[in-house]
Amino acid sequence: MTTRLRDLISGPIAWFTLGVIVMVVATAARELIFSGGEEPAPRAQAGSAELVIYSGKDESIDGQRQKLIDEWNADPENRNTPARLVSLPANADAQHSQMRATAQSEVSDADIYNLDTTWTAAFASAGFILPLDPSTDTGGFLPAPLATCMFEGRLWALPFNTDAGLLYHRKGVLESAKPSALPPSPNDVRALRDAVRGIQAGFVTPLDTYEGLTVSALEAIWAEDGEVYDAERDIVVVDSPEARAGLRKLAQSTKSVDGLPPALYPPATSLDENGGREAFRSGKVALMRDWPIAYGQLRVGEQPLTDFDVWELPKPSVLGGQNLAVASSTDNPAAAQRLIRFLTSEESELRLFRDGGLAATRASAYTNPSVLAKRPYAETLKSALDKARPRPVTTHYALFSSTFQEIVKETLAADGELPGNAVARLTKALHGRVD
Repeated sequence: MTTRLRDLISGPIAWFTLGVIVMVVATAARELIFSGGEEPAPRAQAGSAELVIYSGKDESIDGQRQKLIDEWNADPENRNTPARLVSLPANADAQHSQMRATAQSEVSDADIYNLDTTWTAAFASAGFILPLDPSTDTGGFLPAPLATCMFEGRLWALPFNTDAGLLYHRKGVLESAKPSALPPSPNDVRALRDAVRGIQAGFVTPLDTYEGLTVSALEAIWAEDGEVYDAERDIVVVDSPEARAGLRKLAQSTKSVDGLPPALYPPATSLDENGGREAFRSGKVALMRDWPIAYGQLRVGEQPLTDFDVWELPKPSVLGGQNLAVASSTDNPAAAQRLIRFLTSEESELRLFRDGGLAATRASAYTNPSVLAKRPYAETLKSALDKARPRPVTTHYALFSSTFQEIVKETLAADGELPGNAVARLTKALHGRVD
């Protein structure tokens, strides 16, 4: 080492500066490779070029995601880049915590994250994922799911599966008895009771403290033409008359009116989707708000249910789904993007929907004859997706959602009375500030 170089890197501050320079050069090299250069050698510490995908629990029928991974691994062209799924909990909040912890780890082995659509902005802004090659072909994807992959004008992911809420109903409930809004009115409940004997409530939607509560509360607010966040003005509007009316109606819907069953199944405040599904399966409710995956799940198990069908929600649904993004910790970004393209291809999306029940992100799947034969609700789902609305876009979505859940729980406990500090708390959360 020369005297000049030794002088330059002497002292703790200079060593820190040198470290930063090395990190910047390494990151630039990864992005250069990702944009079309040569693929790097496999990870030295692992001794292979295995592509590790962090994803929530595979709830597809017969594990269709894993079957796609198996197909990738069986292809001789991919023998040097085998893929492996790391399965995280089904609960979205737990998934977020584990993925974020992995992304922040200095020894992360993640190559791809299967992100909830609401996390794309946060992971991109934090540097946890890499932007995709600008030449990536996005033709054929549904516009709404694809939009959740964008942040600050760049494409950060491709949509793996999408979601919109559907209104499940027993076949004895005629179209004329479909509520004009949720929760159902007393007249709606009367018609539902007459159509399905023995019900304990009109409908069920998850209200336990997790992301399902955020979804249910947003849809209740939208049903009254309210909103929580005005993106154009960048202000929280959960205290508007319309938003208050939606939360008040939700809070008061667990009460019986005129001797009728309540509009909302009372235990719903402690139920997730699985609990709501069992209430519907057992005949305790006539209607259920759930995602498309429930259609196939209800038809299997020890007590398969076939006496049901689906409608669109009477008002807009929350847009759900997951996006595949390349982890910034990967040593093989080009191969990771190639795997993402395979998993989101037209053929893969068709199979995930037709055989696995996961809502496809490509328009072609909704007109495919083999899909229509196996998923007769495809046209209804496509219409619901076209009208679905995204949740607020913020780089601090997890904090926003958890704060919103706290506020909704307090509102439900207060018979629909919104806390006086709700706007201030949500405003802080949207901008990443905590008390």
